[in-house]
Amino acid sequence: MSVFPVILSQDKFVHRDSLKFPLEERALQFGDGVYEVIRIYNGKYYLFNEHVDRLYRSSKAIKIKLSYSKEKLKELLLELLNRNKMIEDGKVYMQISRGSAPRDHVFPEGVEPNIYAYVQSLPRNLSTIKKGVSVITHRDIRWENCYIKSLNLLPNLMAKQEAKENGCYEAILHQDGLVTECSASNVYLVKDEKIFTHPTTRNILHGCVRMAIERFVEELQIPLVEDAFLLNDISDADELFLSSSTSEITPIVSVDGHPVGDGKPGEITRKLQDAYEKDANIQENIIANA
Repeated sequence: MSVFPVILSQDKFVHRDSLKFPLEERALQFGDGVYEVIRIYNGKYYLFNEHVDRLYRSSKAIKIKLSYSKEKLKELLLELLNRNKMIEDGKVYMQISRGSAPRDHVFPEGVEPNIYAYVQSLPRNLSTIKKGVSVITHRDIRWENCYIKSLNLLPNLMAKQEAKENGCYEAILHQDGLVTECSASNVYLVKDEKIFTHPTTRNILHGCVRMAIERFVEELQIPLVEDAFLLNDISDADELFLSSSTSEITPIVSVDGHPVGDGKPGEITRKLQDAYEKDANIQENIIANA
């Protein structure tokens, strides 16, 4: 795996080993910040504008004011790829905190936000994309503002860890049986050639891949119903799939040890995967040959 030594810190580029923040940094002590993960294919950002727009929405929602424009930030993120000579598949992790100040629950005044971003290699997980994954169900115990891509992810981590300990890829979250999303992805149910998913309320993250899926289904003339489904609906589902920047569009073939449909990735999921690959300009279309 490649090592990318250059990191964006504020509006400067530094070696990753030289990046340091004070002990009293609000991301460390309060999780007081937001983040984004932007997918890269063949050295180019995918859904770049969508991710930057969401970063600014999240920052505004928790009252962090950034010192430069979206256009300036995009220039810096593009330069980050150039400086690392990034030509492969990967991702950029970007984080913004309220800044460094003496520990106090009240927001500090006159403090600049801390901003940094770095590149990582991320080969496509072709096995899960082709074959599908198993998941568990887990009670959704997160806060009521999940549309903010906040650093406060402990409930998500606990659910994801439980999935791993049960030999599964993800955890489908629910509130008293009403499905919201997964621990790190949006989730969709297919029944009678219609796709059902939780509406974009404050209770879920408004996924950038989800936004792309909304475009795909319009082009493919597949009905998308923004209406939350129940855990009980899963047993009658024809297909189930999840989406995120790192998981792309991944079929779910088993939930809590029970197969979804015939236990294989479904036709509508495959169509959306194909649309995703074309939209991201992925050269080798592996989904068509799955």
